Amino acid sequence: MIRHGELRRTTFPSGGQCEIVIVRTPVRVSFFGGGTDYPDYYLRHGGQTLATTIDKYGYITLNALPKIIKERFLISYSRRELVDRIDEIQHPAVRACLDFFGVHDGINLNYTADLPAQSGLGSSSSFTVGLIHALHAFHRRLLSKEEMALLAIHIEQEVIPERVGSQDQYICATGGLRRIRFERDGLIHSDPIYLPAERLRALETRLMLFHTHETRLASQVLEEQVEKTKAKVLDRDLRLLGELVSEGRSILEGGRDLDEFGTLLHEGWEVKRGLSSKVSSASIDDAYRRGREAGALGGKLLGAGGGGFLLFYVPEGHQAAVREALADLVEIPFKFDWTGTTLLYLS
Repeated sequence: MIRHGELRRTTFPSGGQCEIVIVRTPVRVSFFGGGTDYPDYYLRHGGQTLATTIDKYGYITLNALPKIIKERFLISYSRRELVDRIDEIQHPAVRACLDFFGVHDGINLNYTADLPAQSGLGSSSSFTVGLIHALHAFHRRLLSKEEMALLAIHIEQEVIPERVGSQDQYICATGGLRRIRFERDGLIHSDPIYLPAERLRALETRLMLFHTHETRLASQVLEEQVEKTKAKVLDRDLRLLGELVSEGRSILEGGRDLDEFGTLLHEGWEVKRGLSSKVSSASIDDAYRRGREAGALGGKLLGAGGGGFLLFYVPEGHQAAVREALADLVEIPFKFDWTGTTLLYLS
């Protein structure tokens, strides 16, 4: 295990880069324990989450900026930035990473994604992990996935800083279905959950993902929750959410009826709605109600809340009814991802 104080911060020298690097990093679906991964909570009580990555990705391409362009940094994502100094970059994670790693030479950074940002799938942490991976590969440096996760946590929580937890960086870096434990001494353990192929397929086919057409900044939704966590108001609710992780793992690995997993998701949703007044909304509550009435056993709003994606557990034979009941939403079929952040191309 690596502690935050043991991170290997690398300052990249000028010259010696690759010609081009392409990195792919998945987004995540968190089932249980969200909220217990915030340092304000787990450094007092410990925490744990149960999550997986899915086969929806963000892609970062890095190459040297041609010398004919007088500016040093071209950053393309939902907007285009062409600037000469790092402190002029508007994208907070790009600015923080380039400054933290002492990037001196001009770069062309392009980001595309399978799904929209601000949707509760950990896309911001996925981006930070992917950028750290791409920068190190571009400068011919190797990092373990654990190191990438810890660096991303440090960048997001300490350097930017943002109101984020510590699960997204780990799961997006490592990939797979995992329980992630957060110790009071700051150590983080990532434990993979292995299921027989048939049981895994059964779980995948029972999970349905719908976009609510609402997007939000997680930091705005989390403001109330973070302040309550600091004030220890949510300790009981967060403890209950953490306990659901152990129960969820027991259902998956213990050969129990998978439908119990769906019922457990509903229990978690009932607790999560009380964490902040901004977690849900009238339209989201209505969509959740319609999904349950059509046959879903349970579900949750992914991420901080306030919009984004609704996940449902739907037993066999009820998917068509749920799909019809939520015809006004966009369904996103998915499978689990097992690779985590991946270097697709290097030259």
